[in-house]
Amino acid sequence: MPLFSKRSLSLCLLAAVPLFSEAQTLNPNDSSTELTSIAVTAKKLDAARNSLSPSIGSSQFTFDQSDLEALPLGASTPLNQVLLQAPGVVQDAYGQLHIRGDHANVQYRIDGVMIPEPITGFGPALDTRFANQIELLTGALPAQYGYRTAGVINITTQGLESEPGGEVGAVFGTVKHQELNGTLSGGEAGWHYFVSASALQNNLGIENPTASKYPLHDHTVQDKEFGYLSYVIDPTSRLSFVAGYSESSFQIPNLQGQVPAFKLLNSGPLASAFLNANQNELNQFEVMTYQRTRWGDWDFQASLFHRRSEVNYAPDPVGDLTYFGIASQIHHQDEVIGTQIDSRYALNQHHTFRAGLFAQRDQMRINNNSAVFPADVNGHQTSLVPMSLVDNASVNGYLAGVYLQDEWKLRPELTLNYGVRYDQVNTVTHEQQWSPRLGAVYDLTESTRLHAGFARYFTPPPTEKISTTSVALFANTTNALPSDANTTVKAERSNYFDIGISSVLLPHLTVGLDAYGREVKNLQDEGQFGNALIYSAFNYAQGKVTGIELTAHYHQKDFSAYANLSRSQAMGKNVSTGQFNFSSEKLDYISQNWVHLDHDQSVTGSGGISYKKSGVSYFLDAIFGTGLRNGFANTGHLPAYTQVNLALANPWESRFLGKLDTRVSVLNAFDRVYQLRDGSGIGLGAPQFGQRRTLYLSLSRSFSS
Repeated sequence: MPLFSKRSLSLCLLAAVPLFSEAQTLNPNDSSTELTSIAVTAKKLDAARNSLSPSIGSSQFTFDQSDLEALPLGASTPLNQVLLQAPGVVQDAYGQLHIRGDHANVQYRIDGVMIPEPITGFGPALDTRFANQIELLTGALPAQYGYRTAGVINITTQGLESEPGGEVGAVFGTVKHQELNGTLSGGEAGWHYFVSASALQNNLGIENPTASKYPLHDHTVQDKEFGYLSYVIDPTSRLSFVAGYSESSFQIPNLQGQVPAFKLLNSGPLASAFLNANQNELNQFEVMTYQRTRWGDWDFQASLFHRRSEVNYAPDPVGDLTYFGIASQIHHQDEVIGTQIDSRYALNQHHTFRAGLFAQRDQMRINNNSAVFPADVNGHQTSLVPMSLVDNASVNGYLAGVYLQDEWKLRPELTLNYGVRYDQVNTVTHEQQWSPRLGAVYDLTESTRLHAGFARYFTPPPTEKISTTSVALFANTTNALPSDANTTVKAERSNYFDIGISSVLLPHLTVGLDAYGREVKNLQDEGQFGNALIYSAFNYAQGKVTGIELTAHYHQKDFSAYANLSRSQAMGKNVSTGQFNFSSEKLDYISQNWVHLDHDQSVTGSGGISYKKSGVSYFLDAIFGTGLRNGFANTGHLPAYTQVNLALANPWESRFLGKLDTRVSVLNAFDRVYQLRDGSGIGLGAPQFGQRRTLYLSLSRSFSS
């Protein structure tokens, strides 16, 4: 397979051009003055945009450029691995993240605008390279945050913050990792642009289902692009356009030595090591935003957005049939268009009002052409000749909401933020809810701050993960489903409580403590109920989630360190929708007992150190977990694990290429073997192991224009 698509190759070449061209000169009497004025105006507009989204009452964790640089892979770190260094974030297979005991339920925003999540999640689809800052909000969120509320990941792009010029780079590593990347930025006369592109391939696309260093049939090719374009119309307004595109192909890893469960006419047994199932994913989004600010007390931002997501699963026609009893050619496509409007009005020094609306139209299409064997009521194959079943479906609907809130500064040390939002969803379910919110921040001293909040949440079922499987269609086949209930997935409703304190104990040391609890009706969870890496949503009738987080951060000159430790428990009772994916034994047990959610990890930790001396930077970070759930109805858990990553970065002069930034990185430096999943539990597929020790060499060259 080629390392680059035509799109990413052209962008990388575009970024490389200034390396070999003469630098442009600016007339100090006009152009430089104009550019400086535009930059100042843009920063004022950025500050106005940020004022639209307060975080009063919630918990906030921020990665700035220095934090991203301190990660062992730097800007090449996948977004999901960046977020693992935040408190309360648990890693899972396929790049998934769980924040504060939730499965997915994560909201992504780019420059304050919500981007609907694609079918497979944004973790592997977004490139960290275009981020100027990554902010994670959790807890009791203010009223403008709705729908996906376990965590809000707001990415501030490298728009007008970036200097004219760019960077080209390459990353090489074990597991045959090869990557090229580039960025380019510039502008004039009110215009500014930033583009980034990366293309990689390696032999570890999906977690290895065995403990070996080198998985079987696990090649991946990934292509990601991002672009930002803005025009400062005048000192009070700006028009901007943001677009992202990613396209990835994955081989489905194989397990050696499996025994076929079924027989196919005129076909001998196919060794499990040579199966050839593949999955392709495509995600793209575009956002057009108009922003205006007047008199310093009124700000307004309106956006139009579009997102398209596709997943194609191609089975091994013989292998999937003989080993699993079904070979499905699956195509999922989800397309969303919508608008988001946010506004702020400062009435006086005590009251700041905010209001806005969100609306989107969603269209999902599923094409599923399956080959299965006829079977008796016990699931035993009754014919060697497969039959073809077509199970196509579509889901259309909308999601809409409005909010109003007031930031009330009662005293210099005390601020309240109270408000309400109304949301309505109409897809496979038609529901609505009024959701009050209340948050408070109180400065106990100049160095100690207390925050607390309450939020009523309404979480619609994710359209892109609604299962449309026809239970009756597969009756009396080798893909007969365990039960026949086929209830439509419902919206989740919950009450969320959060309280925390942060304090500067020493001039360079900040610590924080946060506790939270959530009472849930129709708790949403997700499971993988087939070979394709596509998750389906279902509900527990009841849920309860509690946790506590401890954080610490130290920074002094060229040394910094941080540590996070979290304790959580996430439980559910009585599967109320999607029962057709579960055996009757599991359904009976869960209906009578509280069970751990499959992604519930009791204790999670992360930490890191960075140090710079004589121009050389040293980095270390680590993650720790007590293991995700396994066993019948998630009654057990996997062993605890620790992964330590190291890196060393050192700029050096090349005779032909000039100054190069070099970085040597080692992930899982002690080569610890640990398992993320063992294939048992509720809604889980094949086993997955954590990444074994992997070495990387990164080279990059910056340039200015």
